[in-house]
Amino acid sequence: MTKVECVIRPEKLEGVMDALGQFGNPGMTVSEVKGCGLQRGWKEVYRGVETNIRLLSKMKIEVVVRDENVDQVVQLICRAARTGEVGDGKIFLYPVNDAVRIRTGETGESAIY
Repeated sequence: MTKVECVIRPEKLEGVMDALGQFGNPGMTVSEVKGCGLQRGWKEVYRGVETNIRLLSKMKIEVVVRDENVDQVVQLICRAARTGEVGDGKIFLYPVNDAVRIRTGETGESAIY
């Protein structure tokens, strides 16, 4: 199993969630996060004071998928989240050794699917 973690623009969240749902992924974790990368933020003037806004609002989606589905899920997220502009986000992949469903004690893929 592989954990796919992506950081995307907030306005792309619904599209990515819909695409993952249509793919048949049973669950995901979504968090509102702040961060910076190549986008670097912007300058804003508030009451005559110039302020650098460096941490931008993003959404983080975490899903665990079967190893054979990783490439498809990554392509699906890229298609749904891409605008072509700086700040579209990143995808990170992590190996998952095991999972446990707390309610039943099931382990491995049966705890996920």
